[in-house]
Amino acid sequence: MKQLSMTTGFEKYTKATKRQAFLSDMDRLLPWAELCALIAPHYPQAGNGRPPKELEMMLRIHFLQQWFNLSDPMAEEALYDSLSMRAFAGIDLGEHPVPDETTICRFRHLLEQHGLGRKLFQQMHQYLQRHGFKLGTGTIVDATLISAPSSTKNKDQQRDPDMHQTKKGNQWYFGMKAHVGVDHRTKLIHSVVATSANVHDSHCLPDLLHGDETRVWGDSAYQGQTEVIKQHAPRARDLTHRRYRYKGWVDEAERAKNRLKSTIRARVEHSIGVIKRIFGFAKTRYRGLEKNANRLFVTCALANIYLVRRQLLRTLQA
Repeated sequence: MKQLSMTTGFEKYTKATKRQAFLSDMDRLLPWAELCALIAPHYPQAGNGRPPKELEMMLRIHFLQQWFNLSDPMAEEALYDSLSMRAFAGIDLGEHPVPDETTICRFRHLLEQHGLGRKLFQQMHQYLQRHGFKLGTGTIVDATLISAPSSTKNKDQQRDPDMHQTKKGNQWYFGMKAHVGVDHRTKLIHSVVATSANVHDSHCLPDLLHGDETRVWGDSAYQGQTEVIKQHAPRARDLTHRRYRYKGWVDEAERAKNRLKSTIRARVEHSIGVIKRIFGFAKTRYRGLEKNANRLFVTCALANIYLVRRQLLRTLQA
C-alpha cells in the first residue's frame, strides 16, 4: 500500500472549499479596523509583562469560534488542523505558533468583563447602516430558548444558578432565552436581550423596539401588549397574533388573520436559524448568563453580516 505524503503546499490537485470561500468573504466584509479600535483601549499593551498577541489575530480567532461553534481548546486544535482557518487568522506556523487555549480564553474573558460583545454588535449595526441597510418601520419580535446543561455532576454539584427552567407545550426546558427585534424588510437583528428561560417573552418587548415603528409583529406570546407598544413606539400598529380558540370554539376569521400576519412574522425565523442552526448556538457553552449573553451579542452581529453578505459584497465592489 502506498503511503500518503504529509507535505503541504505542493499539492497537484486543489479545490476552493465552501469554508475557504466563506472566510474569504468575511475577511473582505468585516470592518476590522473599527472593531479593533473598539477593543484596543482595554487590550494589554506591550511592555507590561508577557508580550500580547496581535489584537486583530485574536479577534479573528474569536469570530472563528462563533462561526464554527468552537470551544477554546477546540479553536486551538482547529487552527493547527485547518490551513484556511490559519490563513484567515493570519497565522504562519513557520513564524509563530497558534495562540494556546489559555490565551484564547483570556481574550474571551476580556470581551466579557468590559461588555464588548454588546459594543461590537452596535458597531456592526452602524457599519451596515452606513452601507445602506437602514432600519425600516416594521419590527418582528420573538424569543428562542437556548438550552443549558442540566446535570449536577460538577464541582458545585448544582445546575447553573443563572439558568432556569420553563415549560413549552408539554415539555420542560432548562436554559436561557434570546429575545430579538428584527427588521421586517432586511431580517437584520437590531435589538437583543438575554434572560433566563423563565422570563416571559413579553417582558422584554420594550427593549426590542427602536421607537420609530409603524408596525410590530409577534406571535401569541405578545398578545395584550398594545399599550406597551404604543408607549414605546407611538405610531406603531399592533400586528401580534390574537387568540382564536375559545373553549373548543375556533374563530376562523381571527385564525385567517393570524395566518396572514405569519407571512411576515416568519421572517424572524431566518435570523434565529442562522444563530442556532448555521452557527450552532443552540446550547450554552459557558456557565453564567453574562458570559453567554456576550456570546449572543457577538453571534447576532456576525449573523447580520451573514444575512446580507451578498448585497454587501456588491456594495463594496461597486
